[in-house]
Amino acid sequence: MKVVIVGGGFAGLKLARCLNNKKGIDITLIDKINYHQFQPLFYQVATASLEASNISFPLRKVFQKSKTVKFRIAEIKEIVSSSNKIITSIGALNYDYLVIATGANTNFFGNEQLQQACYPMKSTQEALQLRNHLLESFENALQQTDAAARQAFLNVVVVGAGPTGVEVSGALAEMRNHILPKDYTELDFSLMNIYLVEGSPRTLASMSEESSKHSKNYLEKLGVKVSTGTVVKSYDGTTVLLNNGDEIQARTVIWAAGIKGNVPEGIDKNLIVRGNRIKVNRYNLVEGTSNIFALGDVSYMETPLYPHGHPQVANVAINQAKNLAENFISIQQNKTLLKEFEYNDKGSMATVGRNLAVVDIPKPKLHFGGLLAWIIWMSLHLFLLVGVKNRLQVFINWMFKYFTKDTNLRLIINSLNKKEVSNNNQS
Repeated sequence: MKVVIVGGGFAGLKLARCLNNKKGIDITLIDKINYHQFQPLFYQVATASLEASNISFPLRKVFQKSKTVKFRIAEIKEIVSSSNKIITSIGALNYDYLVIATGANTNFFGNEQLQQACYPMKSTQEALQLRNHLLESFENALQQTDAAARQAFLNVVVVGAGPTGVEVSGALAEMRNHILPKDYTELDFSLMNIYLVEGSPRTLASMSEESSKHSKNYLEKLGVKVSTGTVVKSYDGTTVLLNNGDEIQARTVIWAAGIKGNVPEGIDKNLIVRGNRIKVNRYNLVEGTSNIFALGDVSYMETPLYPHGHPQVANVAINQAKNLAENFISIQQNKTLLKEFEYNDKGSMATVGRNLAVVDIPKPKLHFGGLLAWIIWMSLHLFLLVGVKNRLQVFINWMFKYFTKDTNLRLIINSLNKKEVSNNNQS
C-alpha cells in the first residue's frame, strides 16, 4: 500500500507519524522545505522573541528510525488522478493513495497592491524577513531629520484581528514598551503607534464575546490603537488608506486578515469552495475520487456540528490525520468499516502579552483570561512543539523574557528580500 503525503505541516506530519512502521504501508512524504514549521509561534520569530530554529524541526530527523517512511524535498506540480501519479519538481511519483496536506497561505483577496507592499507571516522565511524589516525600520528612523518621515518608520499597522493579528500586536507593544527604548535611546518610543485594523465589529471574532472584549481591553492597556469595523482599502508602501477616509503614514503593514488553501493543479475546479478549499466527505476523501484525500486547512468538510466547514486550526488538522491513519490501517487489513470524522472542539485561546491571554472552553461553557489563561496557552504550545530540545529552548527563552522583559535575538540577517520570499512561498 503506497501512500504519498504532500505537505509536512500539522496534518501531514501527524499522519506520517501515525502510520510509521505499520506493516504493509509504505509512505513517501514530500515538502518543498526539509523541516516542520510551528506556525502558531511565527509572530514570536518576527518580533525577535524566538529564533527560527526554536520552532522548526527537520523532517528527516523525525523519521530517522523509520523503515517505511521516505522523505523527499519536492514541489507538487500536478495531480494526474487517471494514472495514480503526481508530477513534482523531482519527477513523477506513483501512489495507491494520495493525501493532500498542503495547508494554506496568506489571502490578499486579489489585491495585488497589498500583496506587494504588505508583510505576511505564513512561513519561517516570512517571519524572519518581517523581523529584519522591523529592525531596519528603527535603524532608518534614527537617520531621519524630518519628524513626519521618522514617524512613518515608527508606525506599524496590523491588518486583521484574529489570533495572529492580536498576538503580533501585543508582542510589538511589549517590544515598544520594554525593549526598544533601551536599544534606541535616541528615539522617543512614546511616539511609536501600533494600529490594529479589523473589518468585523470585534477582535477575535471566532471566539466568545468575553474573549473579544478582554482581548481588546488588554491591547488598549498595552497601548495598541484598535479600530474595528474598519477596512484597509489600499497601501502603496507609505500611506495606508482606510474605508472611512483616514490615512496612516507607515512603512510597515503586517497582513493577518485571511488565508486560502494551497490547492494543487489537477483538482476539479468544481470541488474548490470559498477560501480555496477542497470539498471532502466525512472520511476526508476528495469528492468524486476513490483514493485522493485532503486534510487540514486545504480541506472543506461539512458535518452536522460544522455545516459550514471546520475552523482552519492545528487541532482540526491533527485530529483529521489521526482519523485517516486509523482508516488507512483498516483498509490495509481489508476491513470495510471506516470511521467518519467529527471534530471535538476542546476550546480556543489567544495570547496578548505577559500574563494576558484568553481561553474559551465549550463544554462546560467557560471563559477566563489573565494569568491562568496565559499559563494554559504557554503549556499547550510547549506540548505541541516537535522535539524535546525545542520545547526546552522555547521555555528558557520565555522565562528569560518574563523575568528580564528583554530578549537577545534582535539580529538583522538579510538573506532574502521580500520578493524572493514571496515567490518561494507561492511556489
